[in-house]
Amino acid sequence: MRPSELTQFLARAIPARLPILITGAPGIGKSDIVAQAARAADADLILSHPAVADPTDAKGLPWVAKDGESATFLPFGELSQAIHAEKPTVWFLDDLGQAPPSVQASFMQLLLARRVNGHALPECVSFIAATNRRTDRAGVSGILEPVKSRFAAIVELTPDLDDWCNWAFAHDVGAELVAFLRFKSDLLCAFTPSADLTNCPLPRTWAHVAKLLALGLPAGLQHQAIAGAVGAGAAVEFVAFLKLYAELPNIDGIILDPDKGKIPEQPAVLYSVVTALGMRVSLKNFSRIARYAERLTEAEHGEFAALLVRDCVRTEPGVMQTSAFVRLAGTELGQLVLGARS
Repeated sequence: MRPSELTQFLARAIPARLPILITGAPGIGKSDIVAQAARAADADLILSHPAVADPTDAKGLPWVAKDGESATFLPFGELSQAIHAEKPTVWFLDDLGQAPPSVQASFMQLLLARRVNGHALPECVSFIAATNRRTDRAGVSGILEPVKSRFAAIVELTPDLDDWCNWAFAHDVGAELVAFLRFKSDLLCAFTPSADLTNCPLPRTWAHVAKLLALGLPAGLQHQAIAGAVGAGAAVEFVAFLKLYAELPNIDGIILDPDKGKIPEQPAVLYSVVTALGMRVSLKNFSRIARYAERLTEAEHGEFAALLVRDCVRTEPGVMQTSAFVRLAGTELGQLVLGARS
């Protein structure tokens, strides 16, 4: 499932109390998507890390009863929080595959019977778990078969550039980074497990790059920092792209006079221009940006024109109610945009 598909799936699974196991490479957003889904469901989030837990965390702590002749299990920590939950609550077992078998087994009763050692979970609690794959060299030895079968579905999350761009627009990621990953989409997630102390390009590490760019570092130091975030190879390509980005046609000039704004021929520059325009759109200037999109179509760059209009809708959904958008909707360009949205 792509991130947007997983989000829709969890929106249905959480209220239905269906336990779901999410798999996928490190750094592709599994934990963030679960947190977003919990917020969307207006549910509290209990975050557990079974990899560093003890079986008593899910079973309770053995305790001598008041009569001194028997014992019981006292829930504590996250188990106690779940047992006493009074509103919708997602209990998220992160990195479950890194947990030892004894800890995995300690959750079996909770996942299926929803009770353990005399303590029952309220109806408002639902389970979601996440794990990397064995091939990711992330310390995953596997998940016990009876644990796997207790999940209603096991789904694999796969990165998606368009979904990542939606996230980037919502989190004010710089246009230069979005444009670069559109141009070099294979670098959005180029996960390569390694024993070396280096990072590789992942949605998570590109998010780190966005934060590094905001520091305003000198060029040489910035290059080293970016290499530390996504690896030397990706850093070389991105820094070279930044030099190209610095020589873009004047974006403000295009907005002021779209009929005279330069239309680049290089794909890398086109990606940069349309991304920058899409991030600067407003209800006041959309008609001029729409005119530039029409010129892109006339210059046989229809795919870039459609990308520009979709970016405008991402940034300011209200443009869909403007006369300029209604005019575009009746053209071939409008069909490209509306077809992609559906």
